[in-house]
Amino acid sequence: MDPDHPRAEAIAVDGNRILAVGSGAEIAALAGPETRRIDAAGATVLPGLTEAHLHIFSGAAGLSQLQLAQVHGLEALREALAGYAAENPEASLLICKGADYNLFGPGISTTRQLLDQAMADRPVILIAGDHHTAWANTAALELAGILQGAETAVGTEVVMGEDGTATGELREFDAYMLVMRHRNSGGRENLGMTGSEPGVEVTPEQWEEDLETMRRGLAYCASFGFTSLHNMDGNLYQLKLLRELENRGQLISRIEVPFHLTPGMTAEALETASQMAVEFNSDRLRSGRVKMFMDGVIDSGTAVMVEDYADQPGWKGEPLHQAEVFNAICIEADRRGLQISVHAIGDGAVRRVLDVYEAAQKANGPRDSRHRIEHIEVIHPDDIPRVKELGVIYSMQPSHPPGAMDFPLIPWTAKVGAARWPYAFPVAALRDLGVPICFASDWPVADIDPMRSVHAAMTRKPWREDHPDNSVTLQQALKYYTHGGAFAGFDEGRLGSLKPGMLADIVVMDRDLEALAPEEVDSAHAAVTICDGTVIWQA
Repeated sequence: MDPDHPRAEAIAVDGNRILAVGSGAEIAALAGPETRRIDAAGATVLPGLTEAHLHIFSGAAGLSQLQLAQVHGLEALREALAGYAAENPEASLLICKGADYNLFGPGISTTRQLLDQAMADRPVILIAGDHHTAWANTAALELAGILQGAETAVGTEVVMGEDGTATGELREFDAYMLVMRHRNSGGRENLGMTGSEPGVEVTPEQWEEDLETMRRGLAYCASFGFTSLHNMDGNLYQLKLLRELENRGQLISRIEVPFHLTPGMTAEALETASQMAVEFNSDRLRSGRVKMFMDGVIDSGTAVMVEDYADQPGWKGEPLHQAEVFNAICIEADRRGLQISVHAIGDGAVRRVLDVYEAAQKANGPRDSRHRIEHIEVIHPDDIPRVKELGVIYSMQPSHPPGAMDFPLIPWTAKVGAARWPYAFPVAALRDLGVPICFASDWPVADIDPMRSVHAAMTRKPWREDHPDNSVTLQQALKYYTHGGAFAGFDEGRLGSLKPGMLADIVVMDRDLEALAPEEVDSAHAAVTICDGTVIWQA
């Protein structure tokens, strides 16, 4: 990832810095009697990877919860739940992750009645892979006291049936947290996702439990070659957990945690974001960014579109922030020098975010802000050049395009409509304009394995032959996972490329990536992960 020296045979590390990059003979001559040598055996060596969009704590917590990504149909769900329930006899709520919108078959809505057929005697909640929709059985709805419905924030909903009772579908965090708060832990594992702090005092036992969850998540990320993590949910509690690990010498990778500004907050809340940026600013742990949601997701109809949903005339979705308040927040955040990341899925949400970034530049003057838009699943063609003009970073998840990896074509493609397909996940259009791109997974929304995402990005096919080809080359995909992620984090001066003087964040793969066919790239894995000159994971 160094354009002046794109290839080498060997690399030397001294302390936490790269000393030299060159031929095998040149580098071997630098070794001393105590030098540790790692033979990559002809495999690819890369800068340490950056996971530019993940949810570290909820992802780590989910490792111990039932995963449903490969579960389809009533019988398979019944069997999976029975085993999970037997393993967790004391759980007040059985939480399952990664549920497919087509769990019971294409076009079949998941309802509490169907879930009751799988398990009726214990409260169960299934959370969709995108974490924007959940489904609860009757026992869980009764536990939460919402079988007869509940008032929730704009853009969120406890879906009601014709019989006047809840169907079991819960759209967006505010709705399904009504159920989640009744689990034994009180829902601490989702605190960052909602931007909230613990509502009660955390006991010493819970504190150590949460530290172990965070350690488990960091180790899991390291096992894939990640040395830098951009968390996309944040609260002070997570930062304190990470600082405790740093103080104990157990923060094995670099991580950035934002201030999560939720709907209902105003610009005054940014004082906390600024304080977090000052208080947490070490080499491995920092804040300094604000994360917001402008909309939900297309699959549940909560993304904001410019024109009506193709399958729902008259509906465009509702933005999660009022325009005037959102504008004031972003202008003030920009004035404070904070970086901004906004989740924007639909083309209407993307336009609103671009509008406010433009307003911030007019109010405060242009600067190297590197404000980001997370996802851009659909963009209006008129807005494509604006992304480049405004200096916005496109944070893209190759695992998200329906059909590219694990997410099904339906309901996404039907809700968007064929007329908008050419502007979906627009990697080619933005890349050709020179827009900075970083790749990520959005774990636990999607599998964190970067080689699966590289495979998905390389083999992605248009949904129609006359539509743009948004696939990428191996070199482009690796750049977006290394230099692209470093640039998005203002770290390109010290991370993201292998050259003398850079920090020694390195991943050794288990094979030569360039020798693999595109269809085989996802068979590769990290063999050794090095952060700051220290081996933090080894296969």
